[in-house]
Amino acid sequence: SKIYTRTGDDGTTGLGDGSRIDKDAPRMEAIGTVDEINSHVGVLVAALADEDEYRPLLSQIQHDLFDLGGELAVPGFTLITDERITALENELDRLNESLPPLKNFILPGGNLAAAHCHLARVVCRRAERCVITLSKTDSINEPVRKYLNRLSDLLFVLARLIARRDGGQEVLWQPANKS
Repeated sequence: SKIYTRTGDDGTTGLGDGSRIDKDAPRMEAIGTVDEINSHVGVLVAALADEDEYRPLLSQIQHDLFDLGGELAVPGFTLITDERITALENELDRLNESLPPLKNFILPGGNLAAAHCHLARVVCRRAERCVITLSKTDSINEPVRKYLNRLSDLLFVLARLIARRDGGQEVLWQPANKS
């Protein structure tokens, strides 16, 4: 298939329903940011060992994010359901139960994979903000916002777990000494 069409040279892009919108429209910002999360999750997967226990979960998340982006690209189309939110919540509960309660803020880092996970988390938060902005002018399927909210929480917990593996540690915030 041909990669370039020249139809976007005027600063517009086509949606899945055939309509065209500006490339900097809130819908395109949301779609692009969801794509960016997916790419960060892909980098995270590449940083993990081939047999890593989190690979299947992260693979499912990548498929979900592609569905979510597809839903945003076709106004009125629904792919993300409450069942996907429930699945994320179940994973989040399962993963979080082995972690100690937070007593300090955690800085992004710990090891390369944990840092990639934190990066995916903050991009996920940005995507959530983009979707909220879009929802002020366009109708958005409610589970899309919920999915992004839960996903950022799950990525935080996953980053904590990955940082603590094999005797590693999370990087705790040390506030400046206030004299």
